[in-house]
Amino acid sequence: MIRSKTSKCWGVACAFVSAAFLMAQPAAAQDAKPAEPASAATEAAPEHTPAAGGQLSAADIAKSNNPLGEVTAVSFENYYFPTLYGVPNTNANTFDFRMVAIAGRQIIRATVPVQTTPVGGGDYKSGLGDISMFDAIRIASSAKAEWAVGPLVQLKTASDDALGAGKWQAGAAIVGVFPMKGGSMIGFLGTWQHSIAGDEDRKTTNLSTLQPFAIYSIGGGYYLSSKGVMVFDFYNNRYLIPLGVGIGKAVRAGGHMINAFFEPEFTVYHKGAGQPVIQLYAGIKWQWPKASKKG
Repeated sequence: MIRSKTSKCWGVACAFVSAAFLMAQPAAAQDAKPAEPASAATEAAPEHTPAAGGQLSAADIAKSNNPLGEVTAVSFENYYFPTLYGVPNTNANTFDFRMVAIAGRQIIRATVPVQTTPVGGGDYKSGLGDISMFDAIRIASSAKAEWAVGPLVQLKTASDDALGAGKWQAGAAIVGVFPMKGGSMIGFLGTWQHSIAGDEDRKTTNLSTLQPFAIYSIGGGYYLSSKGVMVFDFYNNRYLIPLGVGIGKAVRAGGHMINAFFEPEFTVYHKGAGQPVIQLYAGIKWQWPKASKKG
């Protein structure tokens, strides 16, 4: 049996680093200064609520976990699927390299996936998947809610047919964030995309994703999370609804914030073969708060 393990190796490394970080108390956090809040989510959290041991304040926790927070970020995130419905004795893995940049009211996010997927006969394919990007433009911001909406594109970049749709796709993304006290928050990220060009022998794409999320700060830089991504593949009549419960930790290291997390996600509804029974989601993010303008 031939298996390509590139993506899985990245996943193991990502999970190991995240687990080690969750248990660590970096010395760099001891001399950290709390960052100024930069969005409505941070306004809802008390600005000066320092945690023991030099950890982040409640405002920093909110900023670190807010998808509309004014922080530039680089993250390494991994989904490992140990069991798939309808495909016995197989697994899959997706490693995402993700970048977030801030430009005025725009939050630009790009995701570069490296995937391992079964292709039948005990064989696997690994390589680059389809790169996606969206530009969420903040249209409203208050102490109670933040909203952003903007265009989305998915590029035909997969290194093998098994790893991508074979189509150029376009659509839209919408983000809503609803701050709570102490650095906690709820919200959602929704996307829709449709094929606009590409290989004529590949199927049309028409799908949406919905990621409801909840972050509950529990002190000491730790938080509980639920961030499962629902997938609605309308054209192929395939659907996936997971439910996750995880734990994360954020600390300050110099002028940076570092945020690591681990979240098992269990499928509560699916339609179509090849969907994961469970997803093991882990990641670590390096974040740089947006520099404030000087008068």
